[in-house]
Amino acid sequence: MSKFSERLKELREEAGLSQIELAKLVKLSKSAIAYWELGQRVPSLEAVIVLADYFNVSLDYIAGLDD
Repeated sequence: MSKFSERLKELREEAGLSQIELAKLVKLSKSAIAYWELGQRVPSLEAVIVLADYFNVSLDYIAGLDD
C-alpha cells in the first residue's frame, strides 16, 4: 500500500467518514476513493488537491512526503 493510500484512509477514518460520505463531500466517486485506499489506482493531481484541501493538509503530507 502506498503512503498516499495509507494517509487517505487514515484522514478519512479520523474524520469519522465512510468512503461514500467522503465521496459525496468532495464530489468524487466512491469507487475512486476505494481504489485509491487500496492502492489499485493513482489519483489525478486535481483529485489530490481536492482531498488535501478538504482535510486541510499539505500536498506533501497527503502524498506521504512529509510528516
